[in-house]
Amino acid sequence: MLAAYRHRLLATTLLVGAVFAVPAQAQDSALPTQGTPADTTNDQAASPAATGVTPAGDDATAPGAPAPGGDIVVTGSRIASPAAASASPLQVIGAEQIQQQGAINVQEVLLQNPAFGTPGISRTNSSFATQGAGAATVNLRNLGEDRTLVLVNGRRFVSGQPGSQAVDLNVIPTQFIDRVDVLTGGASAVYGSDAVAGVVNIIYKKNYEGLQADGQVGISQRGDGFDRQISLLGGKNFADGRGNIMLFGSYSKQGTVLKRDRSTEGGSSAVDSTSLTNLTGDLGDLFTPARPTLSSYAPGGRVFAGDQTFSYNTGSLVNCSDISCGGFNRSDYRYLAVPVERYVAAGRATFEVSPAANLWVEGNYAKTKVNTVIEPFPLDSTFNVVGASGRVPIQTVVGGVTYRNPYVPDAIFNAATDTDGDGLRDISFDRRLADFGNRTSSADRDLFRIAGGLTGKFAGDRWGYELYGIYGQSKEHQDGTGQFNTLRFQQALNAYTDPATGQVVCADPAARAAGCVPANIFGIGTLAPAAGYLAAPTFLDAKVTQTVFGGNVTGKLFSVFGADPVGVNIGTEYRRETSSNSFDLLTQQGLNGNNALPATSGRFHLWEGFGEAIVPLLQDRPFFHSLSLRGAVRVSDYSTVGTTVSYNYGGEWAPVQDVRFRVIAARSVRAPNINELFQPAQQDFPSGLLDPCTGVTLASTGTLATQCLAAAGVRANIAANNGTFTVNQSDRQGITSFGGGNINLQEEKSDSFTAGVVINPRSVSALRNLVLTVDYFNVRIRDAIIFTPLQFTLSQCYDQGNQDYCTQVVRRAAAQGGNSAGSIDQVNTTYRNSGGTKTSGVDTTVTWRQNLTDWGLAGTLNLHGSYTHLISGYTVPVPGSSRDYFAGEIGASRDRFTINGSYDLGGVGLTMTGTWLGQASVDDQFTGERPGSDPRVRVRPQFYLDSQLRFRTNDKFEFFVGGDNLLDNKPPYLADVSSSAGQDTDAGTYDPLGRRYYAGVRIAY
Repeated sequence: MLAAYRHRLLATTLLVGAVFAVPAQAQDSALPTQGTPADTTNDQAASPAATGVTPAGDDATAPGAPAPGGDIVVTGSRIASPAAASASPLQVIGAEQIQQQGAINVQEVLLQNPAFGTPGISRTNSSFATQGAGAATVNLRNLGEDRTLVLVNGRRFVSGQPGSQAVDLNVIPTQFIDRVDVLTGGASAVYGSDAVAGVVNIIYKKNYEGLQADGQVGISQRGDGFDRQISLLGGKNFADGRGNIMLFGSYSKQGTVLKRDRSTEGGSSAVDSTSLTNLTGDLGDLFTPARPTLSSYAPGGRVFAGDQTFSYNTGSLVNCSDISCGGFNRSDYRYLAVPVERYVAAGRATFEVSPAANLWVEGNYAKTKVNTVIEPFPLDSTFNVVGASGRVPIQTVVGGVTYRNPYVPDAIFNAATDTDGDGLRDISFDRRLADFGNRTSSADRDLFRIAGGLTGKFAGDRWGYELYGIYGQSKEHQDGTGQFNTLRFQQALNAYTDPATGQVVCADPAARAAGCVPANIFGIGTLAPAAGYLAAPTFLDAKVTQTVFGGNVTGKLFSVFGADPVGVNIGTEYRRETSSNSFDLLTQQGLNGNNALPATSGRFHLWEGFGEAIVPLLQDRPFFHSLSLRGAVRVSDYSTVGTTVSYNYGGEWAPVQDVRFRVIAARSVRAPNINELFQPAQQDFPSGLLDPCTGVTLASTGTLATQCLAAAGVRANIAANNGTFTVNQSDRQGITSFGGGNINLQEEKSDSFTAGVVINPRSVSALRNLVLTVDYFNVRIRDAIIFTPLQFTLSQCYDQGNQDYCTQVVRRAAAQGGNSAGSIDQVNTTYRNSGGTKTSGVDTTVTWRQNLTDWGLAGTLNLHGSYTHLISGYTVPVPGSSRDYFAGEIGASRDRFTINGSYDLGGVGLTMTGTWLGQASVDDQFTGERPGSDPRVRVRPQFYLDSQLRFRTNDKFEFFVGGDNLLDNKPPYLADVSSSAGQDTDAGTYDPLGRRYYAGVRIAY
């Protein structure tokens, strides 16, 4: 039955795809021939789209100036020369490869490349985000989004995340992309701050003439996650070919997937669970679910009166002091993949006034809509209703007379005592605010960017220049529901029966005058009458702007030993960034049950001067087919951190045409961003923290026991739990954290070194289209700007006895409501230049394009593989502290590879893509075990298989069907140990969606 339904659904998908009637590919209105081998260009791969090289004079590749015909520009340099080659490892993802993945968002394709780590934000790991849900960022070398510089056509692009430099790839028009150059290694000397891990240079199509349309729809095997996209590209030459204009528009929507409809290796995610380790402390139980582990915050609530506990979770009042009070299944409400809707437009125009003056302009507009839903709010009087005491009076004094709250049942009233000495009986309580509905957010993001400039040649075409300007702006407005007004709640809880009217009213006359509605917390749904008064809608407004002006000249000087001329580039650039991020006033103060998130606003500007030189030394000599040296330097003057200097130097040596060795060393810098500098302390509710004191007894010895037993409330906890320190579900969920910016930060400094070889045996006819690259990389960051990890803070305090870290930990001195005495209340942090980070490894790529007719066979074959082995990777939160390893941990497997193979015969083509994630360990700060050292904390490798089948009826029409995760892999079970917030797995690293299909058409006119 289910299988038949799936077949019908896929057939419907194909019909819908055909209705959209649409295509793509640049440069020619006819669809390109898939998989046709091309001659190699220089010593990279087989074509410009596969090499990262473009004829000079094309302003789309880099801001470098034009040069004589035949010269090329390589991402990573601004200098054009006839024999340019990248000294840094460079991988290129062409438009053909993007199409063959059926990708709606280019992030999906980039994440298959092993040079990228787990993204900070994607639509499967951000359903719990207070801001930025559904965004799409990238993270080179596992060094972070803010150390990965994203460019468009070689120039900066405005951030989509307030206070950060991270670009939201949702705004990039996927079908407008000609290729993506991924340059790994420090590149600050060429492109400026943030290029510590490398550069992602997105190159748009150019000089297109014709009309193209494409459409695609997709759905998961389970019948959800419905995706669709359509796009239209048009281009026209004019003025006898001296000018060209292109316009592009697209619409896409990626559908919702609910957590309850998916499973992990630990079973269904429809019911709340936690790692059994969190209950037993045994690492052998790490991947075993304890299910159900329901939230103790239920719609019927719990009331703590004296030494007794009551609940309405069965529908009527029950004393549950010695039995379970019931629970609430949060997984039934949660999104796994948030829906993302995008409207994207782009345009580009060029006009050659004369060889000395070429005008160009490009623009982008994107509108993104994202909705999130999570379960109703878990209200706790000890935390977010009545302040630090957590006690709610159930009596009040009006006119000198003491009145009882009429909503309080006799059993609770009689059990309650006066715990704070004010002469009034009091209670504490918690409950799920199902009366208020789910917590939702709806975000609208708008981005606008325009860039333009003038290029030209002079001095007999030996020199070229470029002047350019860029303005970009991103704005976000977000509305939310499901929160409450804390101050109003306090007033509404203080109720009595007015003897004059017999009505239940709020005790405070001012509150009554303001419309106060008494709140009844005793029963399921009893808060509904007051919900309109208590509810507090939330909103957010954010804005980021970027302004850039610059200019540079590129030229040829003289020849050394008869080789190609020395190439130089010098220039200057001015950049100004602003960011503001402001929630509603209640959210800023933490007075609506939400995180306290004060407004952040800041700006900075800088002037930069840069220079670069490539010096060919020898050429076409025995053992020296080519030998060249290169270097670059950039001096920047920031309004925040002052003067910074970045540079690189290196060289290339090709003893023969088929083999080239390359090496480059670089000093890169990253100045602190606006959040890191100016953000006030923000409140967070971290998940997955492990209390080091769990299991400690009065008889325990050693540093850990000494530190724990000296902490507030720990001994009381031990006494209450049969001699062993124990935390419950409320304790694990009740930890908060505050962390903010630091205006005294300075720039990070990174030293990187890469050395490798490129082998392209073009002298061997059968292998002339084979390219093999092997590169060693080593990146070391000093003065890294980091938030000290919270688990590291706990480890340093309790395992190492470091009192500086103990000041950042606050424990509850006594039991508060459902929270135990001695449980962790706060673990705080801030940004510091205290960190150090290192990573090293080896990248290997193989590209082979072969026309099989040369071997007497039919068709063409294309193979591309990328493999990364991490040798080491760790951070040092503070100088002298122990290393916090990440190489070999989840999200940074030591071994990763992707292999892509395509076979085309006539009008039919087949592509298969396999992606391997090696085994990985849970964070060593959680387990205490170095990655890879303990099989109990390792998850097994994962292999994902994707495929696409294409049918072409003529040069202008193509129909395709495809599937992702065809093996229907289930992600590892990682709830509360290494999972994305609110999920049972790391949904940014592993595919949580399962098998899914898509179909579409491409048409060119």
